[in-house]
Amino acid sequence: MLLTRVEYVKPGAARNFLVVDAAMNDLIRPPLYDAWHDVRPVREREQAAAAAVYDVVGPICESADFLARERRLAATPGDLLAILSAGAYGMSMSSNYNSRPRAAEVLVQGSDARLVRRRESVDELFAAEQLPE
Repeated sequence: MLLTRVEYVKPGAARNFLVVDAAMNDLIRPPLYDAWHDVRPVREREQAAAAAVYDVVGPICESADFLARERRLAATPGDLLAILSAGAYGMSMSSNYNSRPRAAEVLVQGSDARLVRRRESVDELFAAEQLPE
């Protein structure tokens, strides 16, 4: 799964948006293949009546920067969402598009979780670059 945090809720006339900190560079399958990934809140809200239909979108501000469309969710800024079935595609197809570091990878076995690849830093993204003389 891909864990992402809700940055803000943006209501609209035609659509409502949950803007999250993950983006199309982290999981390209939804915009590339129109792939369906179930989206669930990490912690269920007691008031399900607060649920609304949202598009879950990233901060890159491109029409292709979405992780899910038309999902009934109850979420507020700061909430964690789990994008299920991301699997290996979450890393093998990820990129540094828009100068975004790739996400960390965590291996979970039962109740044990281990970091197997740390998140890249912005400095590491530019470390191999050099200015021509």
